[in-house]
Amino acid sequence: SGARGSMLNLTQVAGCVGQQAVRGARINRGYEGRTLPHFRKGDKGATAHGFVRNSYKSGLTPTEFFFHAIGGREGLVDTAVRTSQSGYLQRRMINALQDLKVGYDGTVRTSGGRIIQFKYGEDSTDPAKGCAGDPVDVKGIVESILKEEVRK
Repeated sequence: SGARGSMLNLTQVAGCVGQQAVRGARINRGYEGRTLPHFRKGDKGATAHGFVRNSYKSGLTPTEFFFHAIGGREGLVDTAVRTSQSGYLQRRMINALQDLKVGYDGTVRTSGGRIIQFKYGEDSTDPAKGCAGDPVDVKGIVESILKEEVRK
């Protein structure tokens, strides 16, 4: 299939799944001082705070499965929220900048001709025209600056 697994994937399949985390920390006590209703109040053991001893190969107990689901659900929600936030930001940026264009003289202008920026990119360097695949042609920039200094 071409799929490759990491050392973590191999460990979880053969060894143990390990500590489950929510917001980067062990699962904390919730309602009535318990992580799940299966545990006594104030239980500070590893199992009571989301440590999964079994591997995927041997199978998870129901309690281990619940903890694993808590960690996985957080990942799904986090991905959905981040995607919607970045999409919203991109849409706002597109709407804010949609009438701007770079003129032949290198200025950035509105559709009405008002100058927003005197030099595109503040230094007239277009990253899309980089040298040999590099995003910035440092050597070319230095040479152009030195030429300007010599002319002065």
